[in-house]
Amino acid sequence: MTVTAGVTAAPRRRTRRGAAFRDAGPPVALVVIFGIFAALSPQFRSVDNVQNIVDAAAVLAVVTCGITFVLMMGSIDLSAAGVMGAAALTVSLLVANNRNDNDFGLLGILVAVLLGCAFGCLSGLALVLLKVPSFMATLGVSAVGLGVATLLFAGVQPNISDTMLKGWAIERFLGFSYLTWIAAACVLVGWLVQRYTRLGRYAFAIGGAEEVLTLSGVRVKPYKIAVFALAGAFYGLGGVMVTSQLGAGLVQAGDGYDFSAITAAVVGGTLLTGGRGGVLHSAVGVLLVMVLTNGLVQVGVSPYWQGGVEGLIVVAAVAAAVIPQRRRNQVVK
Repeated sequence: MTVTAGVTAAPRRRTRRGAAFRDAGPPVALVVIFGIFAALSPQFRSVDNVQNIVDAAAVLAVVTCGITFVLMMGSIDLSAAGVMGAAALTVSLLVANNRNDNDFGLLGILVAVLLGCAFGCLSGLALVLLKVPSFMATLGVSAVGLGVATLLFAGVQPNISDTMLKGWAIERFLGFSYLTWIAAACVLVGWLVQRYTRLGRYAFAIGGAEEVLTLSGVRVKPYKIAVFALAGAFYGLGGVMVTSQLGAGLVQAGDGYDFSAITAAVVGGTLLTGGRGGVLHSAVGVLLVMVLTNGLVQVGVSPYWQGGVEGLIVVAAVAAAVIPQRRRNQVVK
């Protein structure tokens, strides 16, 4: 009996050690990459550049928070670009601007975030009611969002004059812009939701073993819709933040953020197949991607290579993450 218990305990200890090694991988990689670029470029390790890296990561961090919850379920979300564009045009037309006499301030920001939440609900409903695969449902919602943004744009760019919203990108606290502190608050809220709410726990469970969760009597569909709605709210806030940075509402406000957010989440340790990772993992991934992007520029690598490098990182990160599963299952889906 003692021998059996010892044999059983050994694989469990190895599993825990393996999980700890996987979790430590992205932070260690972040430190190593930062150290390499710091050694190669004195400008890279300057305080001003570090502040620029963190400030530049703000919008991506917020978008990645949203997409992380979807990835934890084993789904995919490609709606960020369209939702951010619609939110950007909405907020730019509701706060003080050059197109109309509106000046709703915080209320306009809230409406833009709620619009993002509504788009997320639409994605979730298409998934659970129409049985449309998540990547197709969210791609369609992105197209709808871009259409709404184009209609609101109406051929005339709305430039904002709202001092509060413009101040988010300009004013600083403890050396960082207000956008960075907003992003930090979003990461904290996302982690709290993931760690202490039923929605966060069930998102993990859906990604890990949805059938088991269903058989235990949990109604999975409402939680799937809620996860997409939460992600949409993050995208909406991301669109507002881009508007603050640009000082205007643009249809293309969210261009590229969907792929960059998936890249950051995967690099940070959130599996595309679901059931592993989380908001803090993805936040580390965001910093890793931004450090790499900034470092490549500082050492003289052409910006045109950065997209290719980003793609290679995703492939390498996914390959490293699925090696244990491939060895166990001997199949590739």
